[in-house]
Amino acid sequence: MALQCGIVGLPNVGKSTLFNALSSARAEAANFPFCTIEPNVGVVTVPDRRLNVLELLVKPNKVVPTVIEFVDIAGLVKGASKGEGLGNKFLANIREVDAIIHVIRCFEDENIVHVAGSVDPLFDKEVIDTELQLKDLESVDKKIARIEKIAKSGDAKARKELEVLQLFKQGLLDGKNARAIEVDKEELEVVRDLHLLTIKPVLYVANVDEGSIITGNKFVEQLKENVKDEHADVIVLCAAIESQIAELDEPDEKELFLSEYGLDESGLNKLISGAYKLLDLITYFTAGVQEVRAWTIKKGWKAPQAAGVIHTDFERGFIKAEVIKLTDYETYKTEAACRENGKIAIEGKEYVVQDGDIMHFRFNV
Repeated sequence: MALQCGIVGLPNVGKSTLFNALSSARAEAANFPFCTIEPNVGVVTVPDRRLNVLELLVKPNKVVPTVIEFVDIAGLVKGASKGEGLGNKFLANIREVDAIIHVIRCFEDENIVHVAGSVDPLFDKEVIDTELQLKDLESVDKKIARIEKIAKSGDAKARKELEVLQLFKQGLLDGKNARAIEVDKEELEVVRDLHLLTIKPVLYVANVDEGSIITGNKFVEQLKENVKDEHADVIVLCAAIESQIAELDEPDEKELFLSEYGLDESGLNKLISGAYKLLDLITYFTAGVQEVRAWTIKKGWKAPQAAGVIHTDFERGFIKAEVIKLTDYETYKTEAACRENGKIAIEGKEYVVQDGDIMHFRFNV
């Protein structure tokens, strides 16, 4: 599943520095706006200790982790919704991603200019929110104009849709992101075809200085308070530290570096895992001597859908799935021992795959 998270933020908030740390693909980092003109795409491994456990138990020829794509999107300025700066390109790139990683500057440094002249995370967030909301408002208004004509003819469905569209319009006019507007699943379908920018799930990244990496600071607290109604997480990290960690090759060196800052895991690991969760994804595994592999699926998928990620024939000709829980695999050490002790469940087409399942599919095409 080629799912993408777009990294956005005002110029000089640490966006490209963070991307460079995330990925081997290098975006130019510079102390001026628009140094990243075209979106850069990096494929990043999702950290998962369960793969390490399976590798020790199975001793496969190779281990294949699951991945997620991050897109470093050109910085935006006020007026982007009207085409200012790189606005049109920025908004088009946002529309293509599945989720948004919004990097916000929460550090002071007189050597790094701020586009507004001073550090203000709420201002930074509001600039981008406003531009995205204005673009969404434009989309909603266009659909309202179409639906109003049908609703005036007495069409009950159109009248209901118009009510929902007016609800979204008012919310956007009030400065709300579409994801914060309270609607049910049926009402959400009314705007699904609009692909609203502010309805995409978002993860906020508070980029702090080295001294604030553990305790945070006043800027972080302001940001957390501001986004609480969006049901969005805030991850605190220091992009400068993360870029240093990314340059270390040995795991022991990384652990030592982290311990010097009082950290038990890197901010990047938290970000990658957070993005994975944000997209409502889970992982299941296949495990054999040739290969131990992690597979990405949407939470709630049934066994045939999960099998289809490996190959469409697996879904089309699905017969059954053999499922082992990781805890049982750890206890009994081998697949054979799990089978002997009745720890392999035989599941059919209605089985909902659980995060961490170790699966073997039977199919016939």
